[in-house]
Amino acid sequence: MGQDTPAYILAALTAGGGITGYIRTGSIPSIAAGCTVGALYGLGAYRIQQRQSYGVELALLASLILAGSSIPRAIRTQKPLPAGLSMLALFGLWTFGNAYRLGYKVKSV
Repeated sequence: MGQDTPAYILAALTAGGGITGYIRTGSIPSIAAGCTVGALYGLGAYRIQQRQSYGVELALLASLILAGSSIPRAIRTQKPLPAGLSMLALFGLWTFGNAYRLGYKVKSV
């Protein structure tokens, strides 16, 4: 499994979660944040798959944004939804942080 697969999965989960949040509660911030973070993951995954630069960095940025918004809320509210989002963010930080740390390089075609 390459670096693009986790990014595509995270893109689908975050965008789907934002859409679900909007449908269930009518929350505009949910759909805006979910689709924005999902788009960042999706763009990062596409760039990784196409062997273009800054794919891992985009996915790592999406993970940082998701972690920055969900972890404090999970600690404060102790509810399962923010905790689940925090786990997704931590998975992304671990996956793409390691790829960045190990010097994930774009291979020339």
